[in-house]
Amino acid sequence: MKLLFTGGAGYIGSHTALEFLKYTSCSIGIIDNLSTGFIENINFLQKRFPNRVEFFQLDLNDTACIDEIFLKNKFECVLHFGASIVVGESIKDPLSYYANNLSNTISLVSLCIKHNVEDFIFSSTAAVYGEPPSNLIPISESVRLAPINPYGFSKMMSEQVLSDVNAAHCFNYIVLRYFNVAGASMDNTEEILRSQNKLGQRGKNITHLIKVACECALGKRKKISVFGDDYSTPDGSCIRDYIHIDDLANAHLQAYFYLKKNKSSEIFNVGYRQGYSVKEVIKTIKDISGSDFLVEIAPRRAGDPSKIIANNSKIISKTKWKPRFNNLETIIESAYKWEKYL
Repeated sequence: MKLLFTGGAGYIGSHTALEFLKYTSCSIGIIDNLSTGFIENINFLQKRFPNRVEFFQLDLNDTACIDEIFLKNKFECVLHFGASIVVGESIKDPLSYYANNLSNTISLVSLCIKHNVEDFIFSSTAAVYGEPPSNLIPISESVRLAPINPYGFSKMMSEQVLSDVNAAHCFNYIVLRYFNVAGASMDNTEEILRSQNKLGQRGKNITHLIKVACECALGKRKKISVFGDDYSTPDGSCIRDYIHIDDLANAHLQAYFYLKKNKSSEIFNVGYRQGYSVKEVIKTIKDISGSDFLVEIAPRRAGDPSKIIANNSKIISKTKWKPRFNNLETIIESAYKWEKYL
């Protein structure tokens, strides 16, 4: 079987590609323009799995070239990771987010219909929930969507496109609503790290808390900002549900198995049903690293909800997904170890 990954040179896409290559006999085509992805991730996959990974450096808006790729390959399923994901950036430049996240998704789904690709797995986000009332947390997939930033709206609108196409065509999809993804591949043994054959979160202007704090702990950044300490949470900082990258990657694999078996569309939250505040995360990183780096309190960022935690009972009950790394220290240790070797 052959699968198409868009955005497969990025953090989540590359780890998910590794999961599929390890536990299935598939071959993979990857489309990525490397604007936020890394050729090192492609090299890692191609070196580890010779002749099973084909890379196309293309923009998703290059419909003619992507049409040719579909024509030459019999893809069984498309996993769509390619997207812009920074909340603050989406507020400053909403048109680029709607172009990249919504318009490109429409074009990609159109090609699936044209080339009879019936299965589609979509990277969505907890940002579609906006600022849920406290009595609805942990939040379930059935809650009314209410995004509070263009990033969340672009993903919500893409989900609607998938639903409408499903109603009109032979087209089934799984939407995975990610919570806060962190950590590095647990495959990174000392031997792998020394050989430079490794996989983790690389970054260009990364804003993810754990990544930034690990960089601070290693002296790669001078300080970290806590954006707001006056939220209605126990310590005043935002609370998030952090999920290890390997568990998220496996959720895609289990979603794929579900889709192939049931041929029905579903939406799943992917998180741990456990939240930690920004200040708790920073303290844990300081404890693990032994580094007392500078932390500054900054004004709130527009578009940030105070608290969001996943109700993950649906994906656990309907698929064979079982969290393996549901531990904040484990997540941070893997991220810190990776950052040391970068």
